[in-house]
Amino acid sequence: MQQLEQDIDRAFTDRALLQQQHYRDAVLAAVAMLDSGEARVAEPSGGEWVIHGWLQKACVLYFSVAAMEVIDVMPYQFHDKVPLKRDLQAARVRVVPTGTVRYGAFLEPGVVVMPSFVNIGARVGSGTMVDTWATVGSCAQIGANVHLSGGVGIGGVLEPAGARPVIVEDGAFLGSRSIVVEGCMVGARAVLGANVVLTASTPIVDVTGVEPKVARGVVPAESVVIPGTMPKRFPAGEFQVPCALIIGRRKPSTDLKTSLNDTLREFAVSV
Repeated sequence: MQQLEQDIDRAFTDRALLQQQHYRDAVLAAVAMLDSGEARVAEPSGGEWVIHGWLQKACVLYFSVAAMEVIDVMPYQFHDKVPLKRDLQAARVRVVPTGTVRYGAFLEPGVVVMPSFVNIGARVGSGTMVDTWATVGSCAQIGANVHLSGGVGIGGVLEPAGARPVIVEDGAFLGSRSIVVEGCMVGARAVLGANVVLTASTPIVDVTGVEPKVARGVVPAESVVIPGTMPKRFPAGEFQVPCALIIGRRKPSTDLKTSLNDTLREFAVSV
């Protein structure tokens, strides 16, 4: 693994090395490890997330190594450098036509992919639903028992290498048309209401206390979040700009589905 990482780092710095079969094979081996689940771009360790930037580099280099080819999936035809993921039955995942999972992504057993898209380098945990027209961007890390509702947009992060990809931890629920990009993280069992947009610069305002608390980039575990606005002054005057409002906390429960339904009703969250 260490030698593979060194080879990828060298080839990323000097792309001319990709003319040598040794370095081309290193790229192919790294992406194959992502596809099989043997490696992942980011993983939890000691309460933190560790980012393996060399695997992001491998995904970028794969586009230089792979050749364009025609992919026939009757009655559809594709023309691309990245093949579709194979052996879905053996992996014990369900991919509904016309759901698309690219090679280099890994789905744990029990994942359901509706007509949606999962990109190279991404990882989706067991029992997760990727609902209709949702997108899981390159290298995004989606936990177990997550629900990505219809039209959810999970952004991809390939460069700069080492940048945190979008992370959605176990048990989170993302409402319809919500968007999480630019390496934002949604904590375990958090609930995002419909149309919540999280970017690296989006203010995430906790309004559950006497005074608002503003953070960016991370939604704490168990949070219930809805879209909101807050005033911002510009040379032309004061205007309302988008933010995300933490309006409550999801209650602990052994029955997660019941707990989620109760939370949605209690806080009148649209999903």
